[in-house]
Amino acid sequence: MDFISVFIDIILHLDAHLLALTQQYGIWIYAILFLIIYCETGLVIAPFLPGDSLLFVAGALCGMGALQLELLVPLLMLAAFSGDNTNYWIGRLLGLRLLKRTNKLIKREHLDKTHAFYEKHGGKTIIFARFLPIIRTFAPFVAGIGLMRYRLFVLFSALGSVLWIGSLTVAGYFFGNIPAVKNNLTAIIVGIIVLSFLPALRELVRHRK
Repeated sequence: MDFISVFIDIILHLDAHLLALTQQYGIWIYAILFLIIYCETGLVIAPFLPGDSLLFVAGALCGMGALQLELLVPLLMLAAFSGDNTNYWIGRLLGLRLLKRTNKLIKREHLDKTHAFYEKHGGKTIIFARFLPIIRTFAPFVAGIGLMRYRLFVLFSALGSVLWIGSLTVAGYFFGNIPAVKNNLTAIIVGIIVLSFLPALRELVRHRK
């Protein structure tokens, strides 16, 4: 299987893969989840990581007793906040130099889409972007390039981290193990991915019009 096929399989069967990792690595699974959330929000080359669905499934595993919700939630909030701040300072200190170079890892259309979102929502983009794949990865980077006031950025970043991590993990905790949801978890994961991308696609279409 090539990389794309493996990646799609992991996304569609995230519950099984994450449960297997939990059983294999024990307490270290928390470090793995921390790293995934940190990289998705902190590195502009990693917008493809499965943030929303991962949080829902991790919450469901907490409901099963495989993970501890009271440990997972604050740890991932810290990961999201730390990633945001890393991305902000990369954009502020290195952003313009990175954009001047031909870099296939940083797609221009992703930056344009994030910039369009900023034009509409301003600084609150840092909060709203938490629930939008791709945009949440590029929003802190664009904020750094635009020299957004750091105190304001920290406020929005902290609030966005709490709302994003808290809402999706708690939703997974309470709903992930309902039989109807559990038996159709793959469809739920696909639905989460589709719904999370819809607002970003709508903004992109409106911006191009």
